[in-house]
Amino acid sequence: MPELPEVETVRRGLVPAMEGRTILAAAVNRPDLRWPLPEAMAARLTGARVTALRRRSKYILSDLSTGETLLIHLGMSGRMLVGGTMPDAVPGAFHHDLPVAGKHDHVVLTMEGGAQVTFNDARRFGAMDLVPTAAAGDHWLLKGLGPEPFGNDFHEDYLAARLAGRAAPVKAILLDQRVVAGLGNIYVCEVLHRAGIDPRRPGGDLTAAEARGLVPLIREVLAEAIEAGGSSLRDYRQAGGELGYFQHRFRVYGREGEPCLREGCGGTVARIVQSGRSTFWCPDCQH
Repeated sequence: MPELPEVETVRRGLVPAMEGRTILAAAVNRPDLRWPLPEAMAARLTGARVTALRRRSKYILSDLSTGETLLIHLGMSGRMLVGGTMPDAVPGAFHHDLPVAGKHDHVVLTMEGGAQVTFNDARRFGAMDLVPTAAAGDHWLLKGLGPEPFGNDFHEDYLAARLAGRAAPVKAILLDQRVVAGLGNIYVCEVLHRAGIDPRRPGGDLTAAEARGLVPLIREVLAEAIEAGGSSLRDYRQAGGELGYFQHRFRVYGREGEPCLREGCGGTVARIVQSGRSTFWCPDCQH
């Protein structure tokens, strides 16, 4: 499932085509994705102007001039793809025929300026919803989420306090979306390797210095992944259809049996299973 860097990359790719532009037409080609789509969704989207395109955790939020927000969750195989003519100097102008909707193109938005934004999801694990903008934070998918990793509320003292006294493995705590929003399996593995911390250690076992030191490393790894366009493992694509390439920078994830890349380590990357998820780590340098 796409994690924060992939979703942020998609959001940035959608901004030129959507932000500040009106949805000239909306086609909703099925009644549901993972859950039922909103009632009269096409009519509610058509004619609305996108006032802002935000991200919260692993969700894209498109604020509309109608006072509603389109919530987009990519799920495991969902893609937001931009086709047609990219925005130009003549709003509403179309210079060539837009592509015909494909089998898995479930929602298609024709934007002012000529772009066509398509939600494509072969397995339909993604989701869309329309909610009042003023109450978007109370949506059941967003309510209870922890602070954003790049936000002011996520700081060294906060994370140290959330880890203190915890018996759960540090990896499980960092994956808890109530502790920090948007972190997933790939990037937690990478962060803990850079920190030299055994993913099995109880959160309360970390020293204050270790706990505080995780914050800048989380931001470092996520920033590098966003710069690289995210990690393409299976279905993920950027909004323009391109692959991300942060997977070529993985130090441990997916590298079982390969040499550890920490300078001077000489160890071998291992794989264990924690809470049903694969954890990649180096037993020689993560303690």
